[in-house]
Amino acid sequence: MAKTVSAYACTECGWQTAKWVGRCGECQQWGTVVEAGQQSGIQKRVSAAAVTTERRARPITHVAASSISHWPSGVSEFDRVLGGGLVPGAAILVSGEPGVGKSTLLLEVAARTARAKSRVLYVSAEESVSQVRLRAERTGALHENLFLAAETDLSTVLGQIESVDPDLLIVDSVQTVASSTVDGLPGQPSQVREVAAALIRVAKERSLPLLLVGHVTKDGTIAGPRLLEHLVDVVCQFEGDRQTALRFIRALKNRFGPTDEVGCFEMTGSGIAEVPDPSRLFLSRGAPVSGTCVTVAMEGRRALPVEIQALVVSSSAPNARRVTSGVDSSRVSMLLAVLEKRAGVSVSDCDVYVSTVGGVRLTEPSADLAIAVAIASARGDWPVSHSLAAFGEISLAGEIRPVVAAKQRRSEATRLGYSNLLDSQAGGIQNALALAKRSGGSPRDREIDTAF
Repeated sequence: MAKTVSAYACTECGWQTAKWVGRCGECQQWGTVVEAGQQSGIQKRVSAAAVTTERRARPITHVAASSISHWPSGVSEFDRVLGGGLVPGAAILVSGEPGVGKSTLLLEVAARTARAKSRVLYVSAEESVSQVRLRAERTGALHENLFLAAETDLSTVLGQIESVDPDLLIVDSVQTVASSTVDGLPGQPSQVREVAAALIRVAKERSLPLLLVGHVTKDGTIAGPRLLEHLVDVVCQFEGDRQTALRFIRALKNRFGPTDEVGCFEMTGSGIAEVPDPSRLFLSRGAPVSGTCVTVAMEGRRALPVEIQALVVSSSAPNARRVTSGVDSSRVSMLLAVLEKRAGVSVSDCDVYVSTVGGVRLTEPSADLAIAVAIASARGDWPVSHSLAAFGEISLAGEIRPVVAAKQRRSEATRLGYSNLLDSQAGGIQNALALAKRSGGSPRDREIDTAF
């Protein structure tokens, strides 16, 4: 006869231990080790079940291909990330830092979907109905087809779905809804797994698009069991800086479209607004001054022009300062060494400050050339023309290497009016600086001068 042995197992990876511990010894997750009964001794075999003709396995070439139809949510930047819009029966998880604007974005999606004569059920487990109504008045998201419910019990949420029969379901958030059939507080792995599985099952049965809001931990990962990301069809990350109004949404997982698209939004006093052309947020306009240069960065498959500014001042301190904002400090230090050794730009006795406009952060090496041009321009006090854009990776030998998506960067720069482009065709860093200097000078000063 089988004997039951008390043990503890991790709900994430299945790791077992004889006594309870707060952290799994295998996957290092906290709070996932629970008591579980383990069968030892002779186990009963599972018998094979009869397979009907309709469910019998067939060659993949004999399976009829059905096209997945997307229908727009009304927010074009959100639809861009989803691959064209919402898919019937799809479960979409939207996560992000607290206060970044997840609820505001989904309330806007709900309002625009409701205006398209679709019934939308917005379940708020964190706010009351009156609080959601106040935010909807501020953002202009009021509509008769938008139904609100403040529920934290899974059974009541399922009852609301049966009563309203919506075309779109939004649950904010999955970590605050609990099921009475599972022990534990809301937000624990077992509760999150049960709630998500029940909502996704209803969405699949009713061909109902489901939008779930997910909390994140202090290290930026989605709170709850990792199984949550496996259950859903799309995982979107909504991110932004609290110091700026710009917000980005990108897909980390998408079963119905690409994962390299990025949607841009701007937080305003009246809600969240789409930014179809975000180039104006990263550029400054005025008379050409020294220490500025524009590069073309890639955010997913979108090319964004970003202005880089540099300031070089003489220093009497033993160690010159190197201050950066929005760019990699170690990369800037390497470029300073290349400029001094390969191009003759003396900066060892100067404080150097490098920053991006608009709070955007550049991590790709394609911004090397623009950073170098901005630093050399600030050191030599010569302006760079507003019609010039530079992108290219700089090697330690002073060569300019080609970067990925160079054709798309050139097309976007040309569309925005940048007639002078500096890239790998310039050859070396010294020749590129000479071309940049000549682009912003007067006709009398356009002699190629490489002495800085």
